[in-house]
Amino acid sequence: MSRTPIIDFINEYNRSGTVRLHIPGHKGRDLTGAEMLDITEIRGADSLFEADGVIAESERNMSALYGSARTVYSTEGSSLSIRAMLAAAREYKGELKVAAARGCHKAFLDGCILLGLDPVWIRPEGETKGICSAKVTAEDVRRALDEDPEINAVYLTSPDYYGNMADIPGISRVCHSRGALLLVDNAHGAYLKFAGSQHPLDNGADICCDSAHKTLPALTGTSLLHISASAPKELAACAKEAMALFASTSPSYVLLCSLDRCVSELERDYAQRVREMCAELEIIKEQLSAAGWELIGDEPMKLTVSALAKGLSGRDTAEELRRRGIEPEYADELCCVMMPTPCLAAGELQRTASALTDIIRSAEGNAPAEPLPPLPRPEKALSPREAYMRPHRRIPIDEAAGRICARGALSCQPSVPIIVGGEIFDEETVKILKRYSFFEADVVE
Repeated sequence: MSRTPIIDFINEYNRSGTVRLHIPGHKGRDLTGAEMLDITEIRGADSLFEADGVIAESERNMSALYGSARTVYSTEGSSLSIRAMLAAAREYKGELKVAAARGCHKAFLDGCILLGLDPVWIRPEGETKGICSAKVTAEDVRRALDEDPEINAVYLTSPDYYGNMADIPGISRVCHSRGALLLVDNAHGAYLKFAGSQHPLDNGADICCDSAHKTLPALTGTSLLHISASAPKELAACAKEAMALFASTSPSYVLLCSLDRCVSELERDYAQRVREMCAELEIIKEQLSAAGWELIGDEPMKLTVSALAKGLSGRDTAEELRRRGIEPEYADELCCVMMPTPCLAAGELQRTASALTDIIRSAEGNAPAEPLPPLPRPEKALSPREAYMRPHRRIPIDEAAGRICARGALSCQPSVPIIVGGEIFDEETVKILKRYSFFEADVVE
C-alpha cells in the first residue's frame, strides 16, 4: 500500500510524456511551482466524490490514522464539510431538527439556509462574552433537549475560536441517551488526535470535520470529514453524496496532493512534535499568566490572551505584536488569538512569549478597559432561510432597532454572527455591533 498514492500517480503521469489534451489550460507548464501537480479527473486519477482508486486509498490511510469508520477529503475547506455534515445527518434522520451552540461559523447557517433547517439555539446558563465563544455544557444540552423533544441532532463548535473546548464525552452521553446525533465542528482541532486523544471522534461525536490546514502541515482549503466507527453506518454510506451536493465538480488535485502528503508527515514525526509543542506551550502559558495575562480557553495548542484589566484590548495587543514583527491569527475587543504549530521555526514561540511579556509589563498602571457587555439574545421572527429569501436592503446600523435581520452580521474572520438572519435588532444588539465596527445592517423589507 502506498502512503502517498495520489502523489505517486501524478508523478508517474508527469514522467509518461502524455500529451495533455484535457483541462487545466496550463498543461503542466511550471508557472508557480504547483502546475505539475494540478491535473483533473483523468483515467486513473480517481474521482473525489465517487472515489474507488488512489483518492479512496489516500482517504483510507487518513481514516486509519484517526480511527474513523470513514474519512473523506474536502478541497473547499471545512465550510464544505460543515454543510455536508448537516446534509448527511438529514439524509439519515429524514427530518432533521438541530440544536446548536450559538458561536457557530457562517457555514453552519449557510447549510441551514440551503437545507431549509431552522436551528434551535442552545443558550448557556452563564453570560457569554466575546463573539467567538461557543462553549456549552452537557446540562445546557440536556435542558435544550428537554424543552424540545423533536430535536434529533446537536451541533457544537469545539474548540471555538478562542480555544474553549466543550465536554464532548458528557454531551455525547446526553445526545445518545435521547437518540440525537452529535455533530462537531472541530475545524481548529485536527491535531487533537495526536495530543492525548482529545479529538471528538475519541469522545463520542458521531460526525465531525477538521480543517487540516489550520493546525496540520497542509495547504489552505484542505479539510477532513470524519464519521465515527460507532456512528450509524448510514452516515458513512452517504458522506460522499452529501459533500457532492455542495461541492465543485472540479476539486483541486494540488490540495488532494497536500492531504496525501499530510498522511505521511503524520505517520513520520508530526504527531510527536505536536505533543512537544503542547508541552512547551503549557510552560509558556504559566509564565504569561504569572506576568499578568489572562489566558482564555483550554485548547492545548492555541494561545489566547486578554488584558482588559490593564487597559489593553485584543486589538491593542495585536498591534503591539505587529510592531515586533509577529502576526496573530485574530484579535477583537476581548482578546488576541495565536495559533502556533510544530512548523514554527526554532525560537519563534519563545520570541512571541518574550514580546507578550514586554507588552504586559508596559501596560502596568493603565486604567482598566471598559468591560464587554454580555452578548444579546435577540428575539426570532423568521427562520434564517425565510429571512434570506425575503427582499432586503442595507441601512445604517443606528436605524436597525426593531427591524428583522436579513443577513447575519459577521466579519471574516472569524465568520461568527452576532445576530442571525430572522432575528430582530434591539438597542443592545446595535450597541454591541457598533463596538465590533458594524455600521450598516441588512434588514428585511
